[in-house]
Formats: sequence, C-alpha cells, structure tokens
Amino acid sequence: MHDHDHAHGRAPVRVLGVVLGITAGLLVVELLGALLTGSLALLVDAAHVLTDVVGLGLALTAARLATRSATTRRTYGWARAEVLGAALQAAVLLAVGAFVVVEAVRRFAEPTEVPGPALLVFGALGLVGNLVSLVLLRRAGGADLNSRAALLEVLNDALGSVGVLAAGAVIALTGWTRADAVAALLVGALIVPRTVLLLRDALDVLLESVPRGLDLEDVRRHLLQQEHVLAVHDLHATRVSSSLPVLSAHVVVDAACFRNGAAPGVLDALQHCVAQHFPVSLTHSTFQLEPPAHTEHEAGTHA
Repeated sequence: MHDHDHAHGRAPVRVLGVVLGITAGLLVVELLGALLTGSLALLVDAAHVLTDVVGLGLALTAARLATRSATTRRTYGWARAEVLGAALQAAVLLAVGAFVVVEAVRRFAEPTEVPGPALLVFGALGLVGNLVSLVLLRRAGGADLNSRAALLEVLNDALGSVGVLAAGAVIALTGWTRADAVAALLVGALIVPRTVLLLRDALDVLLESVPRGLDLEDVRRHLLQQEHVLAVHDLHATRVSSSLPVLSAHVVVDAACFRNGAAPGVLDALQHCVAQHFPVSLTHSTFQLEPPAHTEHEAGTHA
C-alpha cells in the first residue's frame, strides 16, 4: 500500500478565501461605477465579477471538501469535488459570455453617452484588485482544475478591467462612445474560448476518459515487456480528480510465478513501470495477476 498526497497541487483554502473577499469588494465598486456612468463595459464586467464571486465561492467550497480525509464510504475522499466545482464555474461563465456578446451587439447599434474619465478610474481600481488576486493565486501554485478555474476567473476579470480602461481612454480622447460596446464585446470574446477548454478538461474527468498525454497501447506494450508477463487485458486508466490519475489491469503471468514466489516481484515491476515511464505518472495502480487458466472463469474481458 502506498501513501499518496491527494491534496497535491491545490491552492490553499486561505488564499481562495482572500481572493474571494477581494473579488466581492470589486463587485461593489464596479456596480457603483456602472450605475454612475451608465457604461455597458463596466456593467458587463460587474456581471462577470458577480459570476466570479459565485464561482470562487464554489471553488472555496470545493477546496474545503477536497481536503477531507477518505472514509470507508468515500475511499478517495472528496477529491472529485474540485472537478465538479470547475465544471459548474465553466457552465456559468459560458452563459455570461453568451449574454455579453448579445448585449454588446445591441449596445453597438444603440450607443449611449458614457463618461470616459470615470471609466478610467473604475477600470484602474478593478485592474489593481485583480492583479493582487492573480499574484496570490500564482504564489499559491495550485495546479488542479479547481485552482485553474479560480485563476481563470480572476484573469478574465483583469482582462475585463483592461477593456474598461481602453474604452475609457478612447471615449475621453475621441468621444467615440461605441468604444464601450466594443470593449464589452471583447470581454465576452475572451471569456468563451478559455472557458470551453476548462469545461472540456472537467468533462474528461467526469466521463472517466483516459488522461490526456497517456497512450494506453503504449502502456500495454511496456507491461508486456516485463518478465513473466504473457498478456494484459481489462486495461483502464482515468482520473479521480485532475491531479489523481489511476490505472487498473488484469495481467496474465506464468503459472509458475504463483508457485515459486515470483509474483510479488512481477507486481513491483508493473507498478514501477507505470509510475516512471509515462508523461502521466500513474502512482495509483491496481493489477490483478492471473495464471493463464484464469481467463476461462471470467464472465467477459475488455481490451
């Protein structure tokens, strides 16, 4: 039995809490700014920040759940909570992105008066807050999907603030008020592609797809090269969470291995092989060693 740290790669809960507090403060500031200026870009960014507050709240909840120890009922603990949190955040962001694009097109056709200097002030406040949050999350070093989702939330907010600043500068210098709608449209365009990638990664885990970068046929070839191994079937690889890949397989070995004590050595060689030779380190592996005659007693086998 191996001792593994299932929490490796997650941003600390405390950091997520601080970032959530900063983002909630920015929401209040941007809502106030949108009401005072009538800016669509600022209103859209405030709506985006609102979803980020919800998303970061989900991320914080998921991170707390993911630190809970395994039990006899949940043998991997709440490791998959970070994937569920990421999937929910991605779904919310996609909805916001679609709304932003539609509303920006409508506002471009019907521009309204927006004070450029005020946009500059509120855009700068938003950017400073987002940069602080980005620094905190980067230093925390979280690499799991939940942490990536939180980082994506804040990065999109920062880009939104840059868009508000740009719109404010254009309006202040030229008086072209459609710059507000253009900035809002760009914010929406920035949200969608990154969110689709995040949702894809989360769904890969939830659908128990083979981890990206891992070729199961290559794994099979390596296993067959181990001494005493005759065949490999029922080979499966998936991820419990973004940072916890697992592999299982039925391995047919020489029948003599069960008489001469070679079976434990074969098992060690198999586990070392999958943990060391592939881009995805499969430190959680389960192998069922079988004599050649055992396949006759199995109800069915898979590739």
